[in-house]
Amino acid sequence: MTKGGDSQSGNSGGTAATPDATAFDSYQQASRKTWNHVAMDDPIVYPTMGLLNEAGEVAGKVKKIFRDRGGAISEEDRQALRKELGDVLWYLAQICTELDLDMSDVAQANIRKLYDRYDRGTIRGDGDER
Repeated sequence: MTKGGDSQSGNSGGTAATPDATAFDSYQQASRKTWNHVAMDDPIVYPTMGLLNEAGEVAGKVKKIFRDRGGAISEEDRQALRKELGDVLWYLAQICTELDLDMSDVAQANIRKLYDRYDRGTIRGDGDER
C-alpha cells in the first residue's frame, strides 16, 4: 500500500485500506504442528506468571513516564512504582521458596557474578556465561 491510496483495493481516499491478514491463518495452522500440551500444575507456575505480570506493570508505568512526560518521575510515580516493585518482590520470594532458595543467597550470587564480569570487563554484552 502506498500513501494516499491502495490501487489493489480501489481506495484512493485518505483512509487506509484494511490489510490482508489471511497469511496469519496459514501461520496459525502450520504452527500447530510444533505445539504440545505442557502440564503446568506445579506450584512454581503461579508465582512465575505473577512475577512476569508485575514486572510488566512496572515496565508499563516507566514507559508511560517517558512517553507522556519526557521521563520526569513524580513523587506519585515513585509511590506507584514502589507498590509494583513490592509485588515483584513478593512473587520473587514465592519462587525462591518453591525452589528452596534463600533470597539472600540469590542476591549474593548475583552480586558475585556481576562483580566478576565487571573485573573482567564483560559487564556489557550478551550471554549468561560471558
